[in-house]
Amino acid sequence: MSDAGLSSKTDSGTARQAEGRFGARIGPMPPAVDQGLIAQLRTIPVACISDVMFRLASGGATLRPIGAAALCGTVITVRVPPGDNLLVHKAIELGRPGDIIVVDAGGDLTNAIIGERMVEVAIAKQLAGMVIHGAIRDADRLRSCGFPVFAAGITHRGPYKNGPGEINFPIALNGMVVMPGDVIVGDDDGLVCLPIADAEFLTMEARKKADQEAANPPTHGDRSWIDTSLRRIGYSC
Repeated sequence: MSDAGLSSKTDSGTARQAEGRFGARIGPMPPAVDQGLIAQLRTIPVACISDVMFRLASGGATLRPIGAAALCGTVITVRVPPGDNLLVHKAIELGRPGDIIVVDAGGDLTNAIIGERMVEVAIAKQLAGMVIHGAIRDADRLRSCGFPVFAAGITHRGPYKNGPGEINFPIALNGMVVMPGDVIVGDDDGLVCLPIADAEFLTMEARKKADQEAANPPTHGDRSWIDTSLRRIGYSC
């Protein structure tokens, strides 16, 4: 191979190319989701959103709120090696008011990805929350600060800052695909991600579902469907 084919830290073009390869790249910031849509989604239970998505989109039962559970905003995606948070620091720097940093750290719980100090920076930048498919630390502070954080676990062991990683490329949390610019919503039941192309329609359908449930208390409904369903699979009722 000629010298021209080798990467060079002194060649700015080559350096940019190295920073953009798979696993070590930063994509463009996605458009912010309309705040009217965000306001609507904040009033709808995650369970209703999940139902109108045919229960096919879920962040999994392991991702739980550490303190404040209400979370809704524009997704900024991050993928990092287990236990490393260098690209999470960069994502916080890139974040805008209302953004939510969603981190795929492989679900590993050996080292914390974020703690109190990073959350303080996120609060100062007016981010809307963080989701860590991995561990956090400084749990007492995160529970009391009012800033929404979802995570898979807690450990006192701190992170490394070696990289590499990616920002604003597709990730998956327990099988739920998350794209930069999507809308993620969380409450005490967990997390659901709405693809931005479908978000307006899904919000409308979820609003109808929530209103329908509110108008029809379970004690007032027709319960004959239970025996009908049992007869269909062979029971005598």
